[in-house]
Amino acid sequence: MENLHNDILRDERRRFIKQAGGLLAAGTAAWAAPQPHVHAGEDSTIRLALIGCGNRGNGAVANALNTSPQGPIKLYTVADLHEGQIELSLRTLQEKYADKIDVSQDRKFLGFEAYKQAIDALRPGDIAMCTTRAYIRPVHVEYAVQRGVHVFMEKPFACDPAGLHRMLRAGREADKRGVKIAAGLQCRHSPARAALIERIRDGELGEMSYIRANRLTSRNWMGDMGEKSNDLAEQLKFGKINLMWVGSGHMVDNLIHQIDECCWLMDGWPVSCHGMGGREVGSTDHGQNIDTYSMEYTFADGRKAFCGFRRALKGQQEFATYVHGSKRAAQFSGNVHAATVHMFKDHHIHKDNIAWSPTPDAQQPWDYEWINFIDSIRNDRPHNEAERAVYSDYASLMGRAAAHMNQIVTWEDVTNSQFQFCENLDKLDYDSPPPITANAEGYFLAPHAGIWKEL
Repeated sequence: MENLHNDILRDERRRFIKQAGGLLAAGTAAWAAPQPHVHAGEDSTIRLALIGCGNRGNGAVANALNTSPQGPIKLYTVADLHEGQIELSLRTLQEKYADKIDVSQDRKFLGFEAYKQAIDALRPGDIAMCTTRAYIRPVHVEYAVQRGVHVFMEKPFACDPAGLHRMLRAGREADKRGVKIAAGLQCRHSPARAALIERIRDGELGEMSYIRANRLTSRNWMGDMGEKSNDLAEQLKFGKINLMWVGSGHMVDNLIHQIDECCWLMDGWPVSCHGMGGREVGSTDHGQNIDTYSMEYTFADGRKAFCGFRRALKGQQEFATYVHGSKRAAQFSGNVHAATVHMFKDHHIHKDNIAWSPTPDAQQPWDYEWINFIDSIRNDRPHNEAERAVYSDYASLMGRAAAHMNQIVTWEDVTNSQFQFCENLDKLDYDSPPPITANAEGYFLAPHAGIWKEL
């Protein structure tokens, strides 16, 4: 397992904690200090290409444009499969950022090849924002890297092991070309979380025993999509988190953040995962998700991280990550990725039992993520989160496979697998047959012992 890349992680952690410890003061200086030109011989405006004009793309553009005190930045070009989505996205963004939206009609690109046109409209030093669903992410990132354009990529980073292999290669090529990559695991940029990690490393929890990370939410089943079921472009619309080949499924799409938090806390990657899962009684879900995922990750030293995802009617809801040590417990993360960070006096987790809390984060983690990324670009600092992002996604796919197959899945199982849901990603167009089809009743194949395959 390449020794879990512990040396890389340790160096990254020390650098980040050192940076984050003074981030509030340093961040203020970064907003005010003059910055060198990003583009030699030209203006210092960073141009953004939005590839995938959904809500996540809009949110990422807003976070990027919020960095304008660091230097000029604007949305310059957009690409999507659906013209209506492009216009909706631009109208939404112009309501708040009109002076930073510079997308002329000839820089609105439509279709499966639109990502190339949008990236080609940029200059080295600009940013391609890869915010489509995960099925095509490696293709887009790979092209941007080849063109010498920096990349922001949303999570998840691929839907299957083969896609993650391709993303890992693109990340390593980025290092060779001096391309910077930011990945949408924004909680890694939270100073409050970094402060707790430092205290954990200093032994204030005692020996860290295990982690609990749960995202328990309400039920949301996919209905019968009728004649749309077996049209590829329509699958890309309704399949988002309902079809594994499109968006990796709802567990990975939602829980990857907390799985990543567990790996950060453990300072390593899991060696195996034992999983269980199933559907709620009476399910009429036409998609491929199961309703309950329960995953027990084991790390190299034997410690465990217990991760759960559940959607249920009238069920208890929880969205938090907790750390348990031999002396006391701590909270690492809260609802909607809030930096709800506390260390408790003992093992009782209650607001009246808090022993320590860090200075609250002054920004949302998404803003910190972009502040750091833009600072790295403007000051030409190393910034490539591709490998770490891919490894967190490998861990997420371990959990998905373990729960779908009710088996123990190892790190080697997922990292050596060449499985992919769709084998012609580079040739897709509106007339392509979809990689999966619904049956006569409109149901897509869900994980089924002896039939299902994802490794």
